[in-house]
Amino acid sequence: MNVLDKRLHAFREDLADERLKGQVEAGRFVAGRPARIGVPVADMLATPDAAAGLNTQLLLGDDVLVFEERNGWAWVQAVHDNYVGYVARTALGAAGAAPTHVVSVPRTFLYSGADLKMPRKICLSAGSRVSVERFAETRGTRYAVLASGEALIDAHLRPVGDAVDDYVSVAEALLSTPYLWGGMSAFGIDCSGLVQLSLRMAGRSVQRDTDMQASSLGEQFDPGADMAELRRGDLVFWKGHVAIMLDRRNIIHANGHTMMVSREKLSEAVERIAYLYGGPTGFRRP
Repeated sequence: MNVLDKRLHAFREDLADERLKGQVEAGRFVAGRPARIGVPVADMLATPDAAAGLNTQLLLGDDVLVFEERNGWAWVQAVHDNYVGYVARTALGAAGAAPTHVVSVPRTFLYSGADLKMPRKICLSAGSRVSVERFAETRGTRYAVLASGEALIDAHLRPVGDAVDDYVSVAEALLSTPYLWGGMSAFGIDCSGLVQLSLRMAGRSVQRDTDMQASSLGEQFDPGADMAELRRGDLVFWKGHVAIMLDRRNIIHANGHTMMVSREKLSEAVERIAYLYGGPTGFRRP
């Protein structure tokens, strides 16, 4: 049998996705139950243990397939990128109406009603998806109102499917976001998470981890001996790291050096990173 990546395929010795019959061995096969993330950010872990390391995160409104619920954990697969892992059972909400809008600014508040003076309920990250039932205006500010009566600032949303033109502008809006290994939100993000979230806001579905992006995203190309062919939006890969070109000479990346999303000269990053991890391993154009 072919060796499948467990990050992208739901299978264990005792249980597997029924779509994998004939490809893997398992005690039993089940169909994934559709569900939707119902909290602002859901941590996805490799094992059902709160002490396990963070692999990635899912955002409010993300669709998942649930293969098992046990001991307060749900074993799920994200629909948008196929990533598999465990989330807290409480992170799953009712499927409800399909999302109509996506948060298009780094962060925004969900208010208890259509008035910014009303109590805020939660804070949502860019990429979060909500189902808007109607619109309302209070003192000149337009609100998007959910079925619950809770509301968001309409100017902070875009209709689902209305993609940004320049994905790099999304990354730029996330400057100074704290670095978080496995993070995928405007509250904390890592290098490949910044690439995935930014491209997702531009209508591109890409894989989650750096090694996946380095082997599948866009087209690989040779930037030339002096990297003169690099342009805005190109990706530079190192072992376990990725950065986005802002222009021919500068990058933006979530990194452990500054512990946040930051700008840096490519030449300085190459010199600094080489000390521990060597030079760039590849270049791709999404």
